[in-house]
Amino acid sequence: MNWREALRPVRMERVAIVAPARSLDDVLRIVGQAGVVELSTPPDAPLPTVSKTAVVRGEVAALVGWAPAKVVSELSGRVAPEGGAVVPLARPRGREAPSLLRSEGLRGNLAPLVTTYGSTPYADVDPTPLAVGAYVLMFGMMFGDVGHGLLLLVAAIGLYGKRPRWLSRFHRAWPFFVGAGLASMLFGLLYGEFFGPTGVVPVLWVRPLADPLTLLAAALGGGALLLAAAYLLGVVNRWREGGWPATLYSPAGVAGSALFFGLGLALLGWYAKLGWLTVTGGVIAAVGLALAFTGFYAEAGGGASGTAQATIQLFDAVVRLCANVASFARLAAFGLTHTAIGSIVWGATTGLWAAAPAAAAALFLLGNALALTIEGLVAGVQALRLEYYELFSKVFQTEGRPFRPWHLPPTSKEVTPCPSG
Repeated sequence: MNWREALRPVRMERVAIVAPARSLDDVLRIVGQAGVVELSTPPDAPLPTVSKTAVVRGEVAALVGWAPAKVVSELSGRVAPEGGAVVPLARPRGREAPSLLRSEGLRGNLAPLVTTYGSTPYADVDPTPLAVGAYVLMFGMMFGDVGHGLLLLVAAIGLYGKRPRWLSRFHRAWPFFVGAGLASMLFGLLYGEFFGPTGVVPVLWVRPLADPLTLLAAALGGGALLLAAAYLLGVVNRWREGGWPATLYSPAGVAGSALFFGLGLALLGWYAKLGWLTVTGGVIAAVGLALAFTGFYAEAGGGASGTAQATIQLFDAVVRLCANVASFARLAAFGLTHTAIGSIVWGATTGLWAAAPAAAAALFLLGNALALTIEGLVAGVQALRLEYYELFSKVFQTEGRPFRPWHLPPTSKEVTPCPSG
């Protein structure tokens, strides 16, 4: 697989299933048991229903559908003994292929982060690796503690090994626990947190409760970088979806990107007292505003009502952009909350230790257990919220059509499904 294919959903082929009319049902039974071809019928349609949709010309019958490109050859070989074949066809113009993210290996375990949000359009870049990276970094910033990160890694080992047995249903989540654990340990080292401010690890960057403004600035700066990456990915997707008009005028394309980067440069120039940078940023932002207004105006149909609608939409786009950046302040807020809970638990533990060591130890264990579960859940939900509402809204403009292959329950142990992703 080359790098271009690695950055998009599974490559799909438009195919024709061709068979002798007399053995059509036998060929379709093999196709249905393989479960890798999407037809015009529902995915769970019975065999007689599917057979009736075939086009029959003399002694030959055919159906048209979609299949992952890599299984076409293997499936054709399976149906060959019955006189059938699976023939690739030219892709019809104006009709988007169904979308299927890779389901094998590590990539398949990570895909639910994207598929839970929606189906990636076939023309778009598959954002799974970038989305997972952003997610674990945001989680780590809100859950920075070396000790808690180590416990997440232990949980990942249990999920990977399916031990205890009742955890086996969550086996596919093990990569997220690994990533979250490593990110939590990284930020725990930066914050100097090991089951709270115990002094076991040094503070490599900042102690959050001592300097919350630095943490807030880092959260907003990190959020701006993530938004910048989302805007750039959005530009690529708009080009793939609709060419240069969609790319230029979309608020999730060049127009929105120019506005975002322009305002960022203007703010940086103002802070650094660099007039030329402020002016440059202002000009870029103005170009972005003009492009976005043009797109809104054309979409509204022109005229006075179109102007009013475009103006309102433009104002809304600017407000949303500012709100997107401000929303990343929650990285600092929940990071402070997690640190504060650790500090309270450690303070109570040390205060009680001299009088009742057993009670102090119990308090330490219970407090950290609560912090691990409650704060872990909160950080996980908030990172998911930022991913979906602030980042994915720039990456996706439309939802793709998910790949839904037709399938029949296997009737023979000799029939095994083809790999589809």
